[in-house]
Parts: sequence; structure tokens; C-alpha cells
Amino acid sequence: MHGHGLLLLAEEEHIDLWTDFASSAVYGAIKRLAVEGLITGERVEKHGNYPERQVYRISSTGRLALDDLRREGLTEIIIKSDPLDLALTRLDPDRLDELPTVLGERLATLRQTLADNEMHLESITHFLTIAELWAMRHQASRWRGEISWHEDLLAALPVIIADEKSRKEQK
Repeated sequence: MHGHGLLLLAEEEHIDLWTDFASSAVYGAIKRLAVEGLITGERVEKHGNYPERQVYRISSTGRLALDDLRREGLTEIIIKSDPLDLALTRLDPDRLDELPTVLGERLATLRQTLADNEMHLESITHFLTIAELWAMRHQASRWRGEISWHEDLLAALPVIIADEKSRKEQK
């Protein structure tokens, strides 16, 4: 497949919804994969007035690397750190009263993002394989977990703020 074809496929498959890879990064990724020997140029195609396009295929080394990545994706658990955690543990004692509003807005954003993702999922469900649908459901489940945690945090804020104020007074 050539770069433009990969770009169109990435956009069609909405890879940005379940990866941290933007479709706009396709050409850079192709260059890196070729340099690493994971793909090789197979032929050059030209159709009509379109520019010539290099067609790539996966190499045997690339096939092995892809197999390893698939296995890692199924076996490794990755939960990234959230900058919120650091910010929460290092609150500004002079701005504690702003915390409920800031976190309330954050929760509203999370809820809206989940709603948008669920609406989008509903509109594309008929295009997805069963496995893709489960991947999208997994993402929604993680969003719901974040929302639940934020709701609990907001409920605990009076105690957190009181504790932070008492620490400020002790200094």
C-alpha cells in the first residue's frame, strides 16, 4: 500500500479514537519503518494525473515485529500517569476555594467527551468489526471509570480542602 492509501485507511478506520497515533503521522511513520527495515518499497505506481506513489510491503522482520507488538498489546497493561495526581498532591493553599469549580469543569468535560464518543460510536457501529466494537467499548468503560473517580473526588473535596487549610495554618 502507498502512503496516501494508508492515510485514507487510517482516517476511515478512525485510528485516532483507539490509538495515540494520528493519521497525519503516517508519512513520518512510513519513513521510520523503512529505515528500520520493517517495510520495503515494492514498486512505484502512477494512475492518471496523480503523482507517482511508492508502494510498500511489510518485510519478514516487520512481520515478526508486528507479531511481537500484537502480543504485547494483549498482555501488557498500561495505565498512564495523570498530571492531575501530581497537581492534587501539591495544591496551592491560596487557591483551595477554586478547586470545586475547576474539578467540576473537568468532570463536565469528561462527561461531554464520553457522550461525544458514545454518539460517534453509535454512528459508526455498523462499520466496525466485533473486535473493533469491543475496543471502543473498552475506551468508553475507561472514561466512565474516570468520571466515577472524579465524582468521588468532588464529594471528598470538603475534607481535602479542610485538611489542606489545616496544614497551611500549621506552617
